Amino acid sequence: MKHIARKRFGQHFLTDGGIIDAIVQAIAPQPGDAMVEIGPGLAALTQPLVERLGRLTVIELDRDLAARLREHAHLDVIESDVLKVDFGALATQKAPAALRVVGNLPYNISTPILFHLLGFAHRIADQHFMLQKEVIDRMVARPATSDYSRLSVMLQWRYGMENVLFVPPESFDPPPRVDSAVVRMVPLAQPPAVDAARLGEIVQVAFSQRRKILRHTLGQWLETHGFSGSFDIQRRAEEVPVAEYVALAQAVPP
Repeated sequence: MKHIARKRFGQHFLTDGGIIDAIVQAIAPQPGDAMVEIGPGLAALTQPLVERLGRLTVIELDRDLAARLREHAHLDVIESDVLKVDFGALATQKAPAALRVVGNLPYNISTPILFHLLGFAHRIADQHFMLQKEVIDRMVARPATSDYSRLSVMLQWRYGMENVLFVPPESFDPPPRVDSAVVRMVPLAQPPAVDAARLGEIVQVAFSQRRKILRHTLGQWLETHGFSGSFDIQRRAEEVPVAEYVALAQAVPP
C-alpha cells in the first residue's frame, strides 16, 4: 500500500536518484561506521547507506513507516520522537566509535533537532542533514550579513559547517514550497570552554531586537549581571563575530 505523506510530521519523501547518489557520495559511508539516520521515511537514502555500512540505526516517529522499516534485516529501528532520543546512550552502545548522524530533517522542527544534537556534539563524528535552504544559509552565515543570526552563533561556536548540495523542490514527493540543501557539520576537535546555556542566553538577548544597537538590549543585560569588562555595545547583534560572543560568555560573572 502506498504511504501518504503526513503533513503533521512534515513529510516530504526524496525521490530523485541523482540527488540521492550525490548525498551518499557527500556522506561517504564506510563499512562499520556507527551511523544513525533521522527520519528515514520510505528508505530512499536508507537503502544505499545500509548497503555500504552493513548495519544502520534509524529513528522514525511514524509508526506505519517504523513497522515497514523493521522488516529490513539490517536496520535497528527506534520508533520515537527524535527530540526524546539520548544520542549519548546510542554512542555508548556503539563505542568506541563516534556517531555519524544523517537525515532529511522535518522542516517544521529542524532547529529544535539541531539544538538537541548540540548537547551530544562531543560524541558525534559528523552530521549531514537535508534542510530548508534558508535555514542552512543562516547556519553558515558570516557576521555583518542579513542571514547571520542566533542560529549562526549557536552552531558555529561548536561546529565547522559547509553547504554541500542544493536540492530543488521537484526532488521530493510531495514537493515542498521551498528550496532545500544539504549541510555538513563537523564538531570542532577543541571547542572553546564555555557554558553553552550562558552563551545561549547572551545570544538570545542580543538578537531579540536585531535592528537595534546592542546598548538597548544586551547592554542592559550585561549591567544587570555585573559585567564590568570591555565590550562594544554600539553595534548591532549581527556585527559581532562568534568568537566575541564566546569571550563575553566566558567573562560574565556566574
